[in-house]
Amino acid sequence: MDKDKIFKIDIDKVLESKAGSKARYVPGFVRSWLKHIVHQDEINDFMERVGDMQGVPWLDAVMDYLDDELDIEGYDNLPDDADGRRFTFVSNHPLGGPDGIAIGQILGHRYDGRIRYLVNDLLMNLHGLAPLCVPVNVTGKQSRDLPLQIDATFNSDNHVIMFPAKLCSRRQNGVIRDLPWNKTFIQKSVETHRDVVPIHFGGRNSDRFYRLASLCKSLGLKFNIAMLFLADETFRNRHKTFKVKIGKPIPWQTFDRSKRPAEWAKWVEDIVYAL
Repeated sequence: MDKDKIFKIDIDKVLESKAGSKARYVPGFVRSWLKHIVHQDEINDFMERVGDMQGVPWLDAVMDYLDDELDIEGYDNLPDDADGRRFTFVSNHPLGGPDGIAIGQILGHRYDGRIRYLVNDLLMNLHGLAPLCVPVNVTGKQSRDLPLQIDATFNSDNHVIMFPAKLCSRRQNGVIRDLPWNKTFIQKSVETHRDVVPIHFGGRNSDRFYRLASLCKSLGLKFNIAMLFLADETFRNRHKTFKVKIGKPIPWQTFDRSKRPAEWAKWVEDIVYAL
């Protein structure tokens, strides 16, 4: 790939695009701090080294770079898809990055790359990850196409990976846990007859991250400053071993009218945390 086409983080350009002519008033030490906290140089160096790599091999490269190990329990619970069945895999989202990469790596190898994440459309900028992603833009013009995008994904020949909380876990009342799960995975799994496979990923971010997230919520800030630190949290979580527990598939017929979809989503969330 042409090096000029490789996605790179450029804090200076981001400031210019967001602040326009006022960007010149941002002090140099602030720019340097931002570049440090998002690990601009390290990430750009990695992007150059992986070059054209895409899909599951790219996930492998990220895991190798992070030097993270996975202790997988319940791997045999991953269902066989030789009969043409497709599944919805749902997980908690404690880290906001490495957990998604790790689960994609596990499932990508098990199902020969036939996986798709439903993700924030910003992640489509990652050339290596993009082929495995279906962009979800909940604002702006593209939001009108969101139902069609989701329908197409669930009706495809790929297995679907979802983090129903959408955001990574927060500390609430002293407990680190996902925000309430969205019901979409229940509705679409029933519509397309996909059994749901629960996965629990063990891990956490730093106390600093949770304090910032809580502060932003208390202040009612539209932009959660804690999200700026997710790259730094990823680097803090390097060289670690994470426990991944895979539960038994839940037949789609389970999700009947005895509960509302939101209640079934909470029920599955509780199963994940009980693994």
